[in-house]
Amino acid sequence: MRILMTMLAITVGLWVQDVRANPTQWEREFPKTDFSRSDIGGWQEILSGGPGRDGIPALSDPAFRNVSDETRIDPREPVLTVEIKGATPRAYPLRYLTWHEIVNDTVGGVPVAVTFCPLCNSGMVFDRRVGGQKLSFGVTGKLRNSDMVMYDHQTESWWQQALGQGIVGKHTGTQLKQLPAWMESWAEFARRNPDGLVMDQPRANRSYGRNPYAGYDSRNRPYGFFTGEQPPHGVPALARVVRVGDRAWPVTRLSKEGEISEAGVTISWTAGQASALDTAQISKGRDVGTIRVRDAQGRDVPHDVLFAFAFHAFWPDGRWMLGG
Repeated sequence: MRILMTMLAITVGLWVQDVRANPTQWEREFPKTDFSRSDIGGWQEILSGGPGRDGIPALSDPAFRNVSDETRIDPREPVLTVEIKGATPRAYPLRYLTWHEIVNDTVGGVPVAVTFCPLCNSGMVFDRRVGGQKLSFGVTGKLRNSDMVMYDHQTESWWQQALGQGIVGKHTGTQLKQLPAWMESWAEFARRNPDGLVMDQPRANRSYGRNPYAGYDSRNRPYGFFTGEQPPHGVPALARVVRVGDRAWPVTRLSKEGEISEAGVTISWTAGQASALDTAQISKGRDVGTIRVRDAQGRDVPHDVLFAFAFHAFWPDGRWMLGG
């Protein structure tokens, strides 16, 4: 219940940015973190998001159900799909990821971290292996540019979710390998993978299927945790963009054209997926469509679909693919 109240407080702006973390406080919370090592511009970039360490509880080794046995998920609800060669495809519903943000799992022998930052709409999957060591991840409760800061349990290094990169501690500068994954509707996943698996509902007291950030992606600006610049070219801050490397394609352009082939990739958009950050009930969210990114050989390409303000914050010199 405490987590629910905290997240609801965020939606109405009750948590304000003057709660700034500092290394002295952090050392009590993260005794193994080497705070002498970092590559951020200054500690003022990191804010408290409200909940402390593990206040948003990451999951590890979740249970799964067969697609044919799942009855709770609405056809339009978004899931984060992971398909690794030789393994049964898996769907991680955002109805669960919204409340837990990180799932440590193993798919086809590959240890993965399935991550979702609601404040940036960033959903990415990483290989958890670093330098021969298998890491597992939790939520620090801190934000940078309104994006989740993760930590690994082994060294308590801090990692920027949108970058997949270590920013504080032993693994500062270390880059996690991003794996191909994408958000799609439950109906799309189930239709393509009738023998697939879907993450089962966690054994936690959460309002699964509800969006604690109701109306968020219709705002003019993100919550007060973000104090950076607005995106250029008149792109709205909360507009979704498809990021591949340091390039960003506005989803509004893709929804009009259906498919675009540029910069060595083909990006397609199809209707049918509800926004997880629109209405209070996720299944009722407006249609934001499904994005797939493939290379010239038709292989899925690692990418992200995040809000424009986050892309500009982390890739200030990035290229905006606005078309003619």
